[in-house]
Order: sequence, then structure tokens, then C-alpha cells
Amino acid sequence: MAILISHVLLRPSLTCLCHAATLPWSRRNSYAFKFSYRVAARGSWQKEANQMEEAIVDADKLRADFLRVLRSRRSGEVPLNVKHTEPVLNPLIQEANPPTFSKAMASCPKATLSNLKGLLHEENLHLTTEEGEQGQLPILIISMEESRQQKRPAIVFLHSTNKCKEWLRPLLEAYASRGYVAVAIDSRYHGERAKNKTTYRDALISSWKRGDTMPFIFDTVWDLIKLADYLTEREDIDPCRIGITGESLGGMHAWFAAAADTRYSVVIPIIGVQCFQWAIDNDKWQARVESIKPVFEEARIELGMNEINKEVVKKVWSRIAPGLDSQFDSIYSVSAIAPRPLLLLNGADDPRCPIAGLDAPISRTQTAYQKFGCPEKFKFIAQPGICHEMTPEMVKEASDWFDRFLLHSIEE
Repeated sequence: MAILISHVLLRPSLTCLCHAATLPWSRRNSYAFKFSYRVAARGSWQKEANQMEEAIVDADKLRADFLRVLRSRRSGEVPLNVKHTEPVLNPLIQEANPPTFSKAMASCPKATLSNLKGLLHEENLHLTTEEGEQGQLPILIISMEESRQQKRPAIVFLHSTNKCKEWLRPLLEAYASRGYVAVAIDSRYHGERAKNKTTYRDALISSWKRGDTMPFIFDTVWDLIKLADYLTEREDIDPCRIGITGESLGGMHAWFAAAADTRYSVVIPIIGVQCFQWAIDNDKWQARVESIKPVFEEARIELGMNEINKEVVKKVWSRIAPGLDSQFDSIYSVSAIAPRPLLLLNGADDPRCPIAGLDAPISRTQTAYQKFGCPEKFKFIAQPGICHEMTPEMVKEASDWFDRFLLHSIEE
């Protein structure tokens, strides 16, 4: 595997300011910036402290702007409400020939336990995140029965396009066996939130036509913010140790949710991070468009174009996910995850997430982690010879990263 990462020594005093970046803004006034004042007399450290302050301000501005966009298309905010539901016996996968097995997920490390199934505790829930039918967030939680009385690290797992939370069960059970509280959800218009095999496609087209929803990435990010509200209040979860990961569309959900909400403390997007503007500028948008082509075809027809072109692509993104190819693109939003541990896993030959387009986002993100004095908390791995596919090697890398920063390491 090719790894792009640089290392420098971590200064203990800068670690304190690094931690402050994950605190609410009001608390930083009495924590991070008082600390930076105390180190002002230490020569070059003042410059580093100023750089960290600037990085914190930039990230907070992005979060505030992004939250405004998310709120702009909400059907109506409501108090969080949780209700227990029954397990889904026949989960809906919106594919013509649904797969039945994932070699990558089956490879996930698990504890050696006899009768693992009998030791697991399963919860099926619905969490209200806003008014309306899509405001009911289906959740599947799996943990070890014996560990339910103590606070444990949790990880949120996010499925790819057309799949559902039940598809992720091999990962949930493997992580639960090792001491995690494993959480999965159905993203908008998927799983329990879908009526048939065209629900997600139809929602994308409706978003283009009506402009009242954001089914591609953003609406599910709103759900993930509300999910963090719920998870941080659970008695069996350590609110300071909640990770998030996902595959493909789920990787994008993980990336944007972590950029928006600092309560996701360890982040691993898998085959999900790309630079949308770079793809448009360099004529590399076709593979991503192909993954949700019906909405672009609808836009092409309405715009009177003979074929899908850059203009159609830009108009669709601005309509169904405002700012996706501009102010919230990866060059700005990925670096906003700093200083929390971040592992990006991609295929070196992935046409949907072209590696060449990640040069600038990776460089900016490395700089952000260097400013915070913790460059070892960021790693980018592009697996040679792999296209748009989650591999066993990626699953192992993700497992090791979560164990390092969630299971075996508690931030002060």
C-alpha cells in the first residue's frame, strides 16, 4: 500500500490546544486561547499557536455555514424521541441482484469466542430526527451482553448506495466481540426508509425538481448529528470515544458528519473521499455521475442539453447538495476534522474518487494536523490496483486504527 503521511515530534503543550479544538466554542475561550496566551513568550511557539487558532476558526466557520445549509431544508425540528422496534427480517436492498456476502466485511477481526451469537445483545430502534416520514431514523445496535453495564467506545457504521444497515451485520458483530458498541443506521431513502427498489433514485430526482430535500449525503448528515445527541447520552457509551466509518456513500456520510460534528472523535471514510470541483475541472466526473445517473438524465432533459456535461453536473450538485463542489468540498471539509484521528482509505485506481484529485485536500489536511502538533493522527492509504472497492486490507487497517485510538487510547 502507498501511504502519504509525514511525521514530526508531538509537543505535549500543543496537545492541550489540539484537544481544545474539539470543545464547544464557548469553552475554548477559557481554554485554548488562554493557553496560547501563556505560551506567547516562547518564540516560534506563538506563531504555531496563532496557526492553530486560525485552523480552529476556519473549521468552526465551515461547521456553522454547513449547519445553516442543513437547516435550510428541514421539515421541522422536533425533540429527540426513541422507540424500540422489531428486527428487520427481510431487509430491502435497492439492487436488481442483491449480494448475499461480503468478503471484506467477513474478514473483520473478531474475538475468539464460542457461541458468539448467544453472547451478543441487539437493539432495534427508531430515533426521531425531524418531522415527516424520513425523520424516523432506523438504528441497529449490537454489543456484548456482559459489557452493557460499563461505558464502552462506540462506532457508527454507514452502508453504501442501495444497501441497508442489516448488510453491515458482519462488521457490527466483529467489533462488538472486541468490546465496542457497534451502531448502524439506514441512510435516507434506504432500508426501512425505502418503499421499493427505486425509492432512492426517485428521491434524487425529486430533489432536483423541487429543491426541498438533500438526499445525496446532506440529509443523512443531519441524522448523524441527531444520532450523536442520542449516543452521547447512553449509559453504556463513552461520549468521548465515538468513532464513525462507512463505505462509498457511507464514507461520504462519515466524512461530512465528522466535519460537521466534533463528537465523532475517530474518523475513517472508506472509498468515499473525492474532490468534486477537481473532477469537474479535469473532466473526471463521469464515474460518480454514473452511480446516480437518473437524476443527471432528468436534469439534462430539463436543461435542454444533448448530453450530460460539466454544466449539468454543476447544476445538479448545487441543487441537491449546495456547496458540495465549492465551500464544502474535500479541500475544506476534510481538514476541518483535524485534530481528531483520521484515516482515509481509497483504491489507487478508483474512478469515482480519483486519487489525483486528492493531492490538494491531502496536502491541506496534513498541514492542519501539523499546525495542531499531531501529524501522526492523520493517514492516507491508497491501495494499489484497487478501483471502487472496499477490501479486506482496508477493513484490517480500519480495525487497527480504531483499536489504537478508541479501544486502547483515551485522550486526556
